Amino acid sequence: MQVIPFHQILSRGIYVGVPSATVVIIIGLVVILLRNKRRHKSLGSQNQSRTIESDNTHSNVILEGRHIYFKFPVFSYEELEEATNKFDQSRELGSGGFGTVYYGKLKDGREVAVKRLFERNSCVQQFMNEIKILTGLRHKNLVSLYGCTSRTSRELLLVYEYIPNGTLGCHLHGNLAKPGSLPWPLRMRIAIETAKALSYLHASGIIHRDVKSSNLLLDHHFCVKVADFGISRLFPMFVSHVSTAPAGSPGYLDPEYYQFCELTEKSDVYSFGVVLIELISSKPAIIVTKAKDKISLANMAVKKIQKRAFTEFVDPSLCFEFDDKVKEMIISVANLAFQCLQRDGELRPSMDKVVEFLQKIENGKDDYLKHLEFRDAGFLN
Repeated sequence: MQVIPFHQILSRGIYVGVPSATVVIIIGLVVILLRNKRRHKSLGSQNQSRTIESDNTHSNVILEGRHIYFKFPVFSYEELEEATNKFDQSRELGSGGFGTVYYGKLKDGREVAVKRLFERNSCVQQFMNEIKILTGLRHKNLVSLYGCTSRTSRELLLVYEYIPNGTLGCHLHGNLAKPGSLPWPLRMRIAIETAKALSYLHASGIIHRDVKSSNLLLDHHFCVKVADFGISRLFPMFVSHVSTAPAGSPGYLDPEYYQFCELTEKSDVYSFGVVLIELISSKPAIIVTKAKDKISLANMAVKKIQKRAFTEFVDPSLCFEFDDKVKEMIISVANLAFQCLQRDGELRPSMDKVVEFLQKIENGKDDYLKHLEFRDAGFLN
C-alpha cells in the first residue's frame, strides 16, 4: 500500500476520512498549545515587570497610586494648571533657587501655593527631599504640604497651603514695608514662633539649612509659617556634624559651615541670629550702599553691639530711645543675636535655649542677657 505524505494530501485536496481528520485535530491542538504558551510567557513578563515596578515604587513610596505619594495626595498637572490659570504671571507669589510659586485655587475651594520647579531633571532631588522632609511633620509654625504631582508628571509641582500675608522680609524691607506696621511686641512674637519651629525641626532630626526672612511666611494675624525645605537635611542621631557642600543664602550662611563644610544644628542658629538682627534693624541681610558696595548685616551689627552703639542700627520706628521697656528688650535680643552669630558654632546656644531666652526677654526676666560683656568675645579678627 502506498503511503501518501500529509503535505501531498493537502496539496492534492484528497479526502482521507477519519484518520486524516484525527491528524488535523492533533495539529490544531498543537497550534493552540503553542499560542497559549506564548501568551503565558508574555503575561509572565508583564507580571514580572509590574512586580519590579511595584518593588521599586514601594522602596520610595508608601502608597503610590492616583491619590497618595509619601502620604501626600497626588494632583495631576492638568488640575494644577487649571488652578493657577495656566501659571499666569499675575499669580506669581515669588521665586527661589529651584522654582517659582503661584497662587491657585482648587476645585474644592482651597487656596493653595503651587511651587513649579524650574528644570525637571535638575530639581528631582529637591522635589523628593521636600516631600520626604515634610512627611510626618506637624507644627503650627511650619507650612503644610497639601500634595504634589507624581514623578512621572510632565512637570514637578508641590502644593502648599496658601499663606496670604507675604513674607517677613517683605514686611521688614520689601514691598510691604511700612513704618510702624510691625511694632516691637509683634516682632518679638515672630521671633519666638520662628525659634519654636526651628527647635521642633532640630528635635525631629532636621536641619533647615536656609533660614531667612523670605522663607518666613506670615498669615493675616502675622503668625509665622516656616517654609521651603528644598535643601533641608536629615541629621542622624549621635553624630557631631554632616559633611556636605555649603548651601544656603548670602548673608545668612554660617561662616564655620562655609569654611569647613561641616553642617550642624548650630548652622540654623547662625542664620536665625541674622533674622533677629533684621527684626531689630528692618534691614536686609546684605545691604547695598549707594556706591553699590555690599555690606553684611551680621558683621555690621556685631561691631555695633560690641561698641554698644545700638542706636546706629536699630529701626527708629521701634521707639528705642523713647520707651525704656522696649529699649531693654531690644538690647537683650541684640545680645542674644550676638551669641547666635559667634563664628565658633560651639559658642552658639541651641535653639531650645534660644526659645528659653526669648521667652524670658518677653517676660522681663532676662538679667543675664541685659548685662553681657563683649570685650573678650573673640568674634572679630
